[in-house]
Amino acid sequence: MKPATIDEYISVAPDEIQPRLQEIREAIRERIPDRVEAIKWGSPAFCHPDGMILVMFSSHRKHANVVVTPRAKEAVADKLGDLETGKGSIKIPHSIPVPTDAIHALVNERVREYSEEGATWM
Repeated sequence: MKPATIDEYISVAPDEIQPRLQEIREAIRERIPDRVEAIKWGSPAFCHPDGMILVMFSSHRKHANVVVTPRAKEAVADKLGDLETGKGSIKIPHSIPVPTDAIHALVNERVREYSEEGATWM
């Protein structure tokens, strides 16, 4: 059965990864106090109260991804260090500490671009 909540999503991950996923979740929550949490396309999503997806994350065998819009990721590229990136994502290997500062930068920019420019999801 597919997870219906973020709590369920984290609980079905391998035990050793669950604390990392919770840490990623908390880093996102810190920057979106009025969020609505949901599962979208099988992954945890943090939405604006109007329903617009702001940030998502996903768990994989060797890493986790945090996903925003490509424009938001590019706007803070200088704050992402050596993290591998995709179109609108950063890859966080399970072998490194959770880069809370990078996650905060991504989330702050995504919230800004939506609230000030109305930038929708991809």
